[in-house]
Amino acid sequence: MIVLSSPTRNRAALRRAVVALLLACSLTVGAVACSNKSKGGSSASPGTSVSAGASPSPSPTSSFEKQKFAKTRFVANAGLAAGATYKWIVKPFKAGTFKKGAKGRKTALVKAGLAGVFTYNRLKAAVRNAQGDPALSKALVPLSSGIESLKDMGTKLRKGEAGTGDVDQFQNVIGNVKDAGKKNGAEVKDQVPTTSQLGG
Repeated sequence: MIVLSSPTRNRAALRRAVVALLLACSLTVGAVACSNKSKGGSSASPGTSVSAGASPSPSPTSSFEKQKFAKTRFVANAGLAAGATYKWIVKPFKAGTFKKGAKGRKTALVKAGLAGVFTYNRLKAAVRNAQGDPALSKALVPLSSGIESLKDMGTKLRKGEAGTGDVDQFQNVIGNVKDAGKKNGAEVKDQVPTTSQLGG
């Protein structure tokens, strides 16, 4: 007995082949486009000049979307820095937990040290994020020395050597970053990181 293939079965096989071919082509085109973009390349011919970062078909919303994304990331990182500063540096310091003989001092100092490093790193990330928004980036330039002054504060806090001036420095820097964000449409609200984020 001879079984003939049905037209339905042939169409299904043809459809699968076409889908596979289209998928392979789109992946190849995507990989080539990404490769050119990561190398800073463009599709312009060697004789023409294209400004850095120019896209072949700019859309009116692309710049706006880039700025919005930059602000969102800035707000997230600055908010985590502010939350960590208040929860694990300012609050325990004001409560007297950093003083010698205070109950829970050792744990508080370890967390404050971690929070100091975390705050510095999140503020640096927030400044990098802000580079996607020219006005916000410009507003943060004068704050860079204040942010840098926090670089070694984590160690100072952990060792129990931080005083009122150091804690005030954290509060001033966070306050200035929040003000810069608010004036440029990126209002920062405190977001307390988890202890695993703090230590990670």
